[in-house]
Amino acid sequence: MLHASCHCGTVRLEIARKPRTLTECNCSICGRLGARWAYYTRTAVRVRCPDGATQAYSYGRKTYEYYHCKVCGCVTHYARINVKRNDKVAVNARMMDPDDVAAIPVRRLDVRRRTRGRAEPPAAPDRGGP
Repeated sequence: MLHASCHCGTVRLEIARKPRTLTECNCSICGRLGARWAYYTRTAVRVRCPDGATQAYSYGRKTYEYYHCKVCGCVTHYARINVKRNDKVAVNARMMDPDDVAAIPVRRLDVRRRTRGRAEPPAAPDRGGP
């Protein structure tokens, strides 16, 4: 079981397994959020928070809802909506313990240039000091 939470801890996610890869996208919203997405089926992710603790944001074609904590503002996940295949959810891996996802390859998705990058091995941690 993997865990993720917003900064203040109001929104917590329980995830069935570690992701195989993470995706870093540079589209208009993901580039601003600075998120790294881990993809799952809806049944693999359990969102634990009080009723009304999250706010959903959708734009453009209204095919995704991005959820953020109303207290601290962290975007924790998004879900597909208004589409035939809406069984997927993306969890913002930046809300997970960094040690839990450090070894997972990151795929760079260059939407602005309409090219798809390959998963890259994670960079070695910087152990040096000032």
